[in-house]
Amino acid sequence: MIEKQFLAQKAKENQIQKYIAEQLARSGYSHTEIRRTPLGEKVIIYTTRPGLVVGGRGENIQNLTNTLKRRFKMENPQIEIGELENPMLDVHFVCDRIVSTLERFGSKRFKSTGYKTLQEIIDSGALGAEIVISGKVPSARARSWRFSAGHMKKSGDISENYVQRTYGIAKLKSGVIGVKVSIMLPDTPMPDHIEFKIKPQETGANVQIAEQPRETAIATNEVVSEIVNKKTENIVSPEAGEKGSQIDTVVEKSAPKKRTRKPGKKKSK
Repeated sequence: MIEKQFLAQKAKENQIQKYIAEQLARSGYSHTEIRRTPLGEKVIIYTTRPGLVVGGRGENIQNLTNTLKRRFKMENPQIEIGELENPMLDVHFVCDRIVSTLERFGSKRFKSTGYKTLQEIIDSGALGAEIVISGKVPSARARSWRFSAGHMKKSGDISENYVQRTYGIAKLKSGVIGVKVSIMLPDTPMPDHIEFKIKPQETGANVQIAEQPRETAIATNEVVSEIVNKKTENIVSPEAGEKGSQIDTVVEKSAPKKRTRKPGKKKSK
């Protein structure tokens, strides 16, 4: 019995979300969240254009509230509007934008639409994105075009739980065109991402070791400068010059004289 109640509740929420998406199409609609509170059920509608959703003097909100009470038998629905911070990272908004562009301008400009939207998603900070447009674009035969950029996981836990996916349908005169959008958000935990953490003790030791050679180098530079200054003072001082002259004279006096032979004299035997 409990399982049936849960299934019936989820089916009801799914129908409400589909109805709101149909009513608020082409108004920057993203998605809807339904939360249960003690006062009733809270319905949060996320969109990039809150003014269009609310309407003049809140007419759209009042009509939507009456419809939820009458059609879906909700006792006290409380509708709130939530604004998207970064709409290009939301798959529902991106898919709705591509569908509205195709329905407005046709399938002839599908390539420029795909590449431009893909570049905007990557510029917003996404790790990877993929857009698949399938149908009669632009030839009479049905075919699919894939636009991808960045890194995209196709299998595993990350692909199932962290990659956002959605699909939409554009109704044209030539036929129906399907649009699939997949976005991997920038905060997705990657298995090959490694972070190194340094303990506070090690940081202090590193700082001491790094500062020690600097102090010794400064001390040695001061000693060398003092020695050089003393040498220059001794060389420049007059006392050093007088001492130097005395030493030179002593060396000259103590040096032995060479004997020279006079011409014409011979030694007696």
